[in-house]
Amino acid sequence: MKKQVQKGFTLIELMIVVAIIGILASIALPAYQDYTKRAHVSEGLSLASGAKTAVSEFYATNGHWPANNASAGLAAATSIKGTAVTQVAVTGSKVTATFNDKVENGKVLVLKATDNGGDIEWTCKGNGTNVDGKYLPSKCR
Repeated sequence: MKKQVQKGFTLIELMIVVAIIGILASIALPAYQDYTKRAHVSEGLSLASGAKTAVSEFYATNGHWPANNASAGLAAATSIKGTAVTQVAVTGSKVTATFNDKVENGKVLVLKATDNGGDIEWTCKGNGTNVDGKYLPSKCR
């Protein structure tokens, strides 16, 4: 009498593998979504960097903050946009990046300039930024 050797997997083994993959996916998907939102917020910072330079130069030249994008020598606020950013606006010493639904629709990241004895210092904490803290860079939390 010959012994039969099992070939392949049983149904229960396959079901266990599918369950494990499902559990791993349910953990990984929210982490990936947070990662993509953080990347979109960093896009806002990148787009705002040009405005930061323009505002700093305007202040160094004129001794006061620009009133808007045009006075800072920038394009219209709605012309400065990206994948997740709808506009980058200058208002006085503040540069505001407004996000679309890829981060959260209408949420803003506000960078504020202060004159620190001839040195312009930019901060993003507590200036009206309303993006969820877990999406912000560490220096903005």
